[in-house]
This record gives sequence, C-alpha cells and structure tokens, in this order.
Amino acid sequence: MSQTQERFATLWLRCGGLHAQEVYADLVRYYAEPTRHYHTMRHIRRCLRDLDQVRAAVPDPDAVELALWCHDVIYVPGAPDNEQRSADWFRQWADGRIAGDERICDMILATKHAQIPVGTNACFAADIDLAMLGGQRARFRDDGARLRAERPDLDDRTYELHERAVLENLLMRERIYHTDVFHTRCEVRARSNLSWRLGLPIGGDGESGPF
Repeated sequence: MSQTQERFATLWLRCGGLHAQEVYADLVRYYAEPTRHYHTMRHIRRCLRDLDQVRAAVPDPDAVELALWCHDVIYVPGAPDNEQRSADWFRQWADGRIAGDERICDMILATKHAQIPVGTNACFAADIDLAMLGGQRARFRDDGARLRAERPDLDDRTYELHERAVLENLLMRERIYHTDVFHTRCEVRARSNLSWRLGLPIGGDGESGPF
C-alpha cells in the first residue's frame, strides 16, 4: 500500500466510512482518466501538502482533507456541475456514516469559487484549491499549460477568452484568498501571476514569497 493510499484509508476509516480500499480505488480511477492533465492526483497531493502546512489553523482538518480528496473526483471538461457531482460521489460512498457529511459536501461545492464560502473550513478548502495561483512563476505557467490541455474542444481564441474571463474575475476580487493564512502566504504572488498572464502591469515584488 502506498503512503498516499494509506493516508486516505486511515482518514476515511477514522471519520467513520467503510470500504476504504474500494473508495480509494474508485477515486484514483477517476483522477487517472486520460483526458485529465491538471485535475489529477498530482493536484490532490499538492492540496494535501498545503493543508499539512496550515493544519494547526484549520478548525476541522479531517473534514477539509476529505473535501480536498474528493473535490475534483468528477471532472468533465467544461461541465458546470463537476463540483456538485463530486459532492454526490462523496455522499454516495459516505452512506450517512461520516459525521458532518453535508458540511463536507458544502466544502466541495466551495471549490467552485462562485461565491464567498460559508464557514472557516469551507474557506480553507477553497483557498487550498487556489494555492497554485500563488506558486512560483514557472509552476504557474506549467499549471496553465495543463489546464489548457484539458480543453482540446476549444480553439486557442475561444480558450483565451474563457481563461481571461476567469482570471479577471479573480483579480477583481477584493481578496482572492478568504483566510488570513493564505491571504498572507499567497495573495501578492497570485495577483502578480494573474497580472502577468493577462499582460497587465505588475506592481511590487511579485517573485517573492514562501512558495
């Protein structure tokens, strides 16, 4: 059993779930779909790393971790209901045995980034999902290429317009990150990366920071 598999199984059983090995196998099967380039286990492992770095500040780290494991398990490029279907996948496997399962579903839905999450745990789930925006420029560029590869159905011009709309929406927010922890860690560099990608002037030291 790999360390990643053992970590998931231990968490799942600790939270009251059953059939941990079957759940993990199903989860990995989805994340390994050949159409995926960004929304893979690589992204999940990075989310877990970011969670581990701030775990002491998270009110319910087990619940947030379960949400992060499951938040992209269903990913159909361009579909508007991936997060809802991922929450449904979690709900089906939880089978009413995991305490706070509906709260965890809400945390999964928070990674849609459509509105300000309700509750600190959901804010952490959303912020960790977007921590990649505040990474080193080379990694940010690589993530962008991986996201682009997931949309072969769109020509370059259409994809550029779609990406620009998403990034401009993030940049226009008063805060990209809802928690003080990630606001402090990632906000400056994330704004620098987004501005760079959009071809906008970059103010301040956009290449400094913890990542």
